[in-house]
Amino acid sequence: MAVLFVFVFQINLRLILVSGKTKEFLFSPNDSAADIAKHVYDNWPMDWEEEQVSSPNILRLIYQGRFLHGNVTLGALKLPFGKTTVMHLVARETLPEPNSQGQRNREKTGESNCCVIL
Repeated sequence: MAVLFVFVFQINLRLILVSGKTKEFLFSPNDSAADIAKHVYDNWPMDWEEEQVSSPNILRLIYQGRFLHGNVTLGALKLPFGKTTVMHLVARETLPEPNSQGQRNREKTGESNCCVIL
């Protein structure tokens, strides 16, 4: 009799709300940011009741200081299996433009992509 072992690789996410409350969830590497938002919304923790949102569509994940767009999968982020990864979960209607942070940084430092005429 042969025994077949199936290992399912899952990623443990610790989600942190703005209030500081946390909860851990297990996800597949194939799950996208939109899948995670929907799962969390559908399984909203009881101790997060005060932070309940009206729709999963406004839940946004922040990883390493960047908003994750809905189609980004955990596998694409190369998150480690067997370790806990921390992400922030916030309610926000829209995401900033991908290059808006770079524009703000250039404005702060005074850098420009223009030529200097002497």
